[in-house]
Amino acid sequence: MTTEIDGIGSVDLARYIRPGDLVVWGQGSAEPLSLTEALAGQREHLGGVRCFTGVSSSAAVRPENCDYLSFTSYSGAGANRALAAAGALDILPAHYSELPRILSRGPLKVDVLFLALPPAGPDGSYGLGLAADYVATLVGHARTVIAEVNDRVPDIGCDRRLSRDEIDVLVHVSRPPPEYPAAQARGVEEAIAAQVAKLIPDGATIQLGIGAIPSAIASRLRGHRDLGVHTGVSTDAIAELIEAGVVTGARKSLDPGLVVTGFLMGTRRLIAHAAADASIQLRDSRYTHDPAVLAAQHKLIAINSAIEVDLTGAVNCETAAGRYVGAVGGATDFLRGAARSHGGVPVIALPSTAGAASRIVAELSGPASQARADAGVIVTEYGVADLRGLTLSQRRDRMLAIAHPDHAEALEKWRTP
Repeated sequence: MTTEIDGIGSVDLARYIRPGDLVVWGQGSAEPLSLTEALAGQREHLGGVRCFTGVSSSAAVRPENCDYLSFTSYSGAGANRALAAAGALDILPAHYSELPRILSRGPLKVDVLFLALPPAGPDGSYGLGLAADYVATLVGHARTVIAEVNDRVPDIGCDRRLSRDEIDVLVHVSRPPPEYPAAQARGVEEAIAAQVAKLIPDGATIQLGIGAIPSAIASRLRGHRDLGVHTGVSTDAIAELIEAGVVTGARKSLDPGLVVTGFLMGTRRLIAHAAADASIQLRDSRYTHDPAVLAAQHKLIAINSAIEVDLTGAVNCETAAGRYVGAVGGATDFLRGAARSHGGVPVIALPSTAGAASRIVAELSGPASQARADAGVIVTEYGVADLRGLTLSQRRDRMLAIAHPDHAEALEKWRTP
């Protein structure tokens, strides 16, 4: 029987969470902040609890809470960055497409699932709010499902709805969803965006991530027509393209007319737009990152970022200066899908330097998040290096051409083993 509670202050989490449990919750604008804050506030009473968090802004995700909470994530972004800096973040280096499977069975099987949901619909069922992502899959696998029902969360279109019987505890709250303003693009990001925009034809289906470069790319697409969107995360940039009439999905081979996304991560502008726009549809990660689905997209242009790329096309998108700041994430899923898509282009876009250091390198300083065998098109502010089908020596020449001139001479002395 479902327990219904009015207000987070009345929730005793010890009734539902056992010592050693793994608690999983949604991320981005779909993070259930009232529940995660209650978890942190009651942590001593709960004993040791394990947490799996995505990109977070919660006050729970802080090093000082690691006395009774331990944190695992696929990502070092958001609030996780402080955990990583403090040595308090355990990383799961997995492809995003694998997260539903990993979290539903095995050593990281979910015990308690926190959700952020809108109020029930006319039929009594609940939409998934602002995320399907990996959390949708975990309903039915978690021992206990606790839903933060927020009257300020809209009911976005989704092919999955929850019955009341699938939720063990309903906690009624009222607060704005978390917001994530876009990072401001500078001259370098604008130059990269101009290069990437040339790779996107009218009618293509695009995948954009988060950050200054994707936002700058979106601003360069205002003159395009009939773009589609199939992506793991949607930001304000996607809403702006829809409002400008650029994104129609008219030529999509799958889900024509729909913007398919795993979760939302933006400001109230994005959330308000999604609430009013039936073309935006949430799908879980088993669909958004499915290799066959991605390969079947019409002209899939997958655009992802990196920390560094070596002269052979291997990519590190996880660590910088010895700290975990990025993720394996869905980049490989989408890059491989775009490579198999008819007319698709797998793109890695990054500035040529970080401070005084080159981001085009002879050898990676961190893990090879994407192997050189998956190399596609690398873009910096200095140009485009299409590495597809090229030998190592040919790749080296093209990568040198897009490196910062101040570093090209030193890189040129390196020979590919």
